[in-house]
Amino acid sequence: MFPQNIGSHLSIDETALTYDELYTIVTNKAAKGRKGALVAIVKGTKAEDVIGVLKQIKERLRNKVQEVTLDMAANMELIVRKSFPKAAIVTDRFHVQKLAGEALQDMRIAFRWQALDLENKEREQAKQSKLAYTPTIFDNGDTRAQLLIRSRYLLFKTENKWTPNQRFRAEVLFKHYPQLEDAYKLTMGLRHIYHTTKDRSLAFTRLAHWFKKVEDAGFEQFKTVERTIANHYRTILNFFTNRSTNASAESFNAKIKAFRATLRGVKNIPYFLFRLTNIYA
Repeated sequence: MFPQNIGSHLSIDETALTYDELYTIVTNKAAKGRKGALVAIVKGTKAEDVIGVLKQIKERLRNKVQEVTLDMAANMELIVRKSFPKAAIVTDRFHVQKLAGEALQDMRIAFRWQALDLENKEREQAKQSKLAYTPTIFDNGDTRAQLLIRSRYLLFKTENKWTPNQRFRAEVLFKHYPQLEDAYKLTMGLRHIYHTTKDRSLAFTRLAHWFKKVEDAGFEQFKTVERTIANHYRTILNFFTNRSTNASAESFNAKIKAFRATLRGVKNIPYFLFRLTNIYA
């Protein structure tokens, strides 16, 4: 723990030093991942344990924290509320967008299983009829299953970033699976809100309109996303005040993983932490 590194804007996240050794890390955004970035690194992610450590920092220092960014984990939010009571909590935008992206991919995967099941039935029918099996081939040369497999990456991108091949594949995909087109538009609609909205009240209104579109679409995967956003809407809306993200914490985690990789893994955790704090604390 390094109280001298506390700043007004912090990030909190978890990382694994080995396969089963999770640590909670608090970093100062102002240090930009360099010396002085590390505020605390605590073994485990149990809220009570981390709060107990962070509360050892003097209250006047903890009260200086104005904002903390985090993911959507309930334990992280509890840690921040108890440890930095005067800080605004900001749910990271990329974790919210990731939820919508995962809902879209879940729908694609479900359609893929249906396509594989249909293909197996057609093969069996052809075999029983003693005919050669010929799969359905779409205009771009893909079978049903191939189309759904190869569409994975284009669904992560906005339309203006599609390659010509991806654009053609998307046209075929959306023609035969219009539900995926509607789900894709919902995903891009949420991303658009984050990209273009700078006012908190306007963001609230636009999210309400997005919720209405989700209800009209009727996709169960997106209803789960909607309920999750509704449960975190206050901390999600806090993003639109300063547009702060948890990217600094993710970047710091990447540095730890790279450092770990250069050592070919961590065998002596106390010594690894000693080196880590010498560099970043």
